[in-house]
Amino acid sequence: MTPGIHQAAAIEIPLIQSLIQQTWKPTYGEILSEAQMDYMLERMYAPDVLQRQMDEGHIFLILTEDGSPVGFAGFECDYGGKQGVCKLHKLYLLPETQGRGLGRMLLHAVKEMAQERSQERLLLNVNRYNKALHFYRRLGFEVVAEEDIDIGQGFFMNDYLMALELKEELPGR
Repeated sequence: MTPGIHQAAAIEIPLIQSLIQQTWKPTYGEILSEAQMDYMLERMYAPDVLQRQMDEGHIFLILTEDGSPVGFAGFECDYGGKQGVCKLHKLYLLPETQGRGLGRMLLHAVKEMAQERSQERLLLNVNRYNKALHFYRRLGFEVVAEEDIDIGQGFFMNDYLMALELKEELPGR
């Protein structure tokens, strides 16, 4: 099976939405309520939200395997106006493709693109109970803070903020 990664264009927003519909509930179904998952999906993945992010310079990568989309990542360079700080906002793979090195490949592509854009540090938020926490730790990310983020409607994101210095190589690469 041959994987590939390309930068998404705005025309691929429906594809990103399709991938998130297939990955969101398997990822968060045991962590968040149905109401919170629905609220976050609408707040974070509506077409106009994704379009605005692209317009503001967020980069989305689509991961394919044998030509079929199986995952995506979304990140932003110079996050929060901080030069050299990149924020990985999204990284999701179809559940049946996890554990085969594709997430590592996608994260490596994010890291390379960030380094090409003179980013020195990669940040991400991960739910404190998300199984992906172990994936990020294995790849060298360290927990730098614990955050409870009020996202409205009485919902909170209970996350760890994790960081990776981009001068370091990802393990296993």
